[in-house]
Amino acid sequence: MTTEALPGRSAHMDGFAAATMVFLTLVWGVNTVFTKLATTGFSPLAMTFLRAVLAIAVVFAWCRYKRIPIFGRDGSLTAGIIVGALFGLEFIVIYSGLDLTSASRGTLMTSTMPFFLMIGAHYLIGEHLTLPKIIGALIAFGGVAVVFMDKLSLPSPNAIYGDMLCLMGGMLWATTTLFIRKSRMSSLSPEKILLYQLAGAAFTAIPLMPFAGPLFREVTWMPVASIIYQAVFVVGFTYVLWFWLLARYPASGLSSFAFLGPVFGVMFGGLLLSEPITFNLLLGLALIAAGLFLVNAVRRRHA
Repeated sequence: MTTEALPGRSAHMDGFAAATMVFLTLVWGVNTVFTKLATTGFSPLAMTFLRAVLAIAVVFAWCRYKRIPIFGRDGSLTAGIIVGALFGLEFIVIYSGLDLTSASRGTLMTSTMPFFLMIGAHYLIGEHLTLPKIIGALIAFGGVAVVFMDKLSLPSPNAIYGDMLCLMGGMLWATTTLFIRKSRMSSLSPEKILLYQLAGAAFTAIPLMPFAGPLFREVTWMPVASIIYQAVFVVGFTYVLWFWLLARYPASGLSSFAFLGPVFGVMFGGLLLSEPITFNLLLGLALIAAGLFLVNAVRRRHA
C-alpha cells in the first residue's frame, strides 16, 4: 500500500480514522512495555538485529502479496544506506536507554521527537516556526526537565543515562525523518523506505556485536514473544495500517493524535510493569502531551 493519492481519499478525518489512530497510539504505547520486557532476554544490539530481520520477512512478504516493486533502479541506494544506518543507530540508542531506565520515562523522552523535527524543519525544509509552535515546544521541554528532576521514579542510579539515551533516540528519529524529506527517499513508496530502514538496522548492529558483551541473557518465552510482537504486529501490521491511513486522510489530522502516545506509554508502564507513577512524572507527561497537542492543533488549523 503506497501513499499515492487515491480516488477515495478524504480531505477530513472521520470517526473510523480517529478510532484507528487511537488504536495505533495505544499499540505503540504498549510497544515500549514490550521493548522493556525484551531487554530481560536480549541485549539492545541483539534486539535491534532480531526485530529487523523478522520485520524484513513480514514486510517483504506483504510487498510480494501486493506486488509492490522494491528492487527497481531509482538512484536511491546511497540515500537508503544512510537512512538505514540512522534508523539502526536510533533503535540501538533507544533500546540501550530502555535497558537502563523505565518504560514510562523512556516513552516521555522519545516522545520529544516532533519538537526536534519541528526545529529541524524550520532550518532545512522551510516549515517556519510560529509563536504557538515555540510555546508548545517550550511547554514540552519543561515537561522533560520535570521528568529529569524526578528522583522517585528512577528505577536505578544509572536510569538518568537511559533517559539521556532515549532523548538522543528522539533526536535521531527526527534526523532520520528530515533526511527522508530532503533526499531522494521522499519519492519512494513507504514500504521500500521501511525495508531500507530495517535492513540498515540489521547491518548496523552486526559490526558492533563483538564489542557489546553478551548478546543473550535469560531467554524465556516472554522476551521472545516481545520481539515477535514488535516485528510482526507493530512493524508488519500497524506500520502498514499507518501507511494506509496516510494514503486516505490528511497527515495533519492524523498527527494530532501524537499526544496520546506518551499517555499510553506511561499508563501501561505503570499497569503492566508496576513502575512508580509519581506526581513529577504525571506533571511531565501533562506538559509534554500539552505541547504536542498545541503544536499539532496549530498545524491542523493551518492545513
